[in-house]
Amino acid sequence: MLTLTYRGTTSVPVELEGIVPDKLQALSPSSIERLPIFHGNQSVALGELFRVAGDASDEQVALHGELAGVHWIGAKMQSGTLRIEGNAGRHVGSELHGGAIHVAGNVADWLGAEMKSGLIHVRGSAGDQAGAAYRGSARGMTGGTLLIEKNSGSEAGYLMRRGLIAVGGDTGDFPAWNMIAGTMLVFGTTGMRAAAGMRRGTLAIFGRPPQLLPTFRAAGRCNPTFLRLYFAELRARGFSVDERLATTELRMHSGDALTVGKGEVLTRAS
Repeated sequence: MLTLTYRGTTSVPVELEGIVPDKLQALSPSSIERLPIFHGNQSVALGELFRVAGDASDEQVALHGELAGVHWIGAKMQSGTLRIEGNAGRHVGSELHGGAIHVAGNVADWLGAEMKSGLIHVRGSAGDQAGAAYRGSARGMTGGTLLIEKNSGSEAGYLMRRGLIAVGGDTGDFPAWNMIAGTMLVFGTTGMRAAAGMRRGTLAIFGRPPQLLPTFRAAGRCNPTFLRLYFAELRARGFSVDERLATTELRMHSGDALTVGKGEVLTRAS
């Protein structure tokens, strides 16, 4: 395993784009120390801000230190495992293509933005736009699994096309905004305008039901089998799910009627 320990004390943002297990696998520690990263608008060697120990031949990388000001960790990663033993900045796992990223703390905005495959598991909370599309892009998350144990900010799942997002706590406003397809599970409550502009896909909210937009219509009650399969998969990945939810009756709402109207929002019936 390769261990990177952040030793910077600067308040200037650090960008770690390209420092991922699949690219480090064949490099020696001294070569890794010379890799360029950005400190503000200046390119510096990785070794100036990080202590490097071990090797990455097994595609296992661990990052230590206070990384809240370090951004783009795991961006475009293809394979391997990346562990962040604390907090992290923006764009963690952005455009992830494969492998797994585990975060022990909290992350900032754009977690898993436009991710395509793989797993991101955050034990803390996330900022805005988790699993979302960048401004001007046609699609957000198109595959993979994004797990957030606590809360997430606004616009989670914006333009999501495929994959799974699970939030153990609450979300901000506009969850599943303009969702094209995919599944988003929120075990707490949501902010306003949940699933606004939804085309297809599923948003399931297991906390206090939100006030849905008038462009969603009631479509009966249900207890979908597919949710129990998701719950089992989440538990297998170490994500806590209340066992009572497997038998909880849900209300189904179809919409958004302003679009093709083939999406569904599931909320607790009682």
